[in-house]
Amino acid sequence: MAEPRSAPRAQTPPVDEQIEFPHEAPTPDGAAVTLAPGVLWVRMPMPMQLDHINVYLLRDGDGWFIVDTGLNTERTRALWDEVMARHFDGLPLKGVICTHFHYDHAGLSAWLTERHAVPLYMTHGEYYTMRTLAGPPPEPLPGSLLQFYLRAGMPRERVDEMFAKLRRDPFMPPQPRALSRLREAQVLTIGGRAWRVVIGEGHSPEHACLYCESDRLLIAGDQLLPRITSNVLVTDIEPEANPLQLWLDSLDRLACLAPGTLVLPSHERVFSGLHRRVHELQVHHQGQFDIVRDHLQASGASTAFEAKARLFSRPLSAVEDMMALGETIAHLSWLRYAGQVRRVLDDDGMYRFSLAN
Repeated sequence: MAEPRSAPRAQTPPVDEQIEFPHEAPTPDGAAVTLAPGVLWVRMPMPMQLDHINVYLLRDGDGWFIVDTGLNTERTRALWDEVMARHFDGLPLKGVICTHFHYDHAGLSAWLTERHAVPLYMTHGEYYTMRTLAGPPPEPLPGSLLQFYLRAGMPRERVDEMFAKLRRDPFMPPQPRALSRLREAQVLTIGGRAWRVVIGEGHSPEHACLYCESDRLLIAGDQLLPRITSNVLVTDIEPEANPLQLWLDSLDRLACLAPGTLVLPSHERVFSGLHRRVHELQVHHQGQFDIVRDHLQASGASTAFEAKARLFSRPLSAVEDMMALGETIAHLSWLRYAGQVRRVLDDDGMYRFSLAN
């Protein structure tokens, strides 16, 4: 694990760089926006609060590659047929690239690759995490999983409610049986462009971005979004992890890309101003650390569940509660590894955090 810094470093963006949105978004009905020759932006709808995902089409001579798939729904499958009929010029699909394992990004990877007999391109960490988490949560819950949430201070009835809803998740997809592995710095030549794989961590284990240096295009997945912040959370699978350190390190690597890069994110609109956005995200997490420290100063000691209410004040659904708790633990863990916070397992079986000084 990388050594934590005493505070996340907020790099100063160029003075004149602002976040700009040079293209109107396509409607989620099979329409496409051309971003560069052979690079098309399409939106797939999602029946949830975040109501869309951006997917990208890359022309490669005698066929097409797609980046990310959308959810495993009848509507999305029908839209893919529409997209291919309208925009592929009669050419075949040659491959499916998934930035990471979350099912809005890879939910139709099995359907598309099997139907069109094409390879799935994905990193090792994302593919095997997807396979590991396939299917609904077990019942009864494994002891280690239940212990993780109880030690965080979540009431048992809330834990049961959360996992009952997860077992009814309608979007759980079938799993692809094979992959073509993506690795850091690997280059995919598609349509005469060299797309370099840039790995990010924190939001997911081994998230693959694609960067075309010659045209200054970054297919960013969830590693860089223009307005919302990606969820970075600790889970029961790796309860002692420090994902925010990995996330902040990944932001530093993205900050090394060229000024003027057009960012193609998985949600919201395509934008320029990469360095400005990296700076905003670094400042955002500095603010979250301040909120946690202030809470611990006022409370003396706190469970992660209690601290969550300070970071996320609006009412949350059961699934949102899980994500918010995981992100709260991520901030507490970063502060703990930085030596700013102590953690003690109390007699009631809950972890309580307090300021180290």
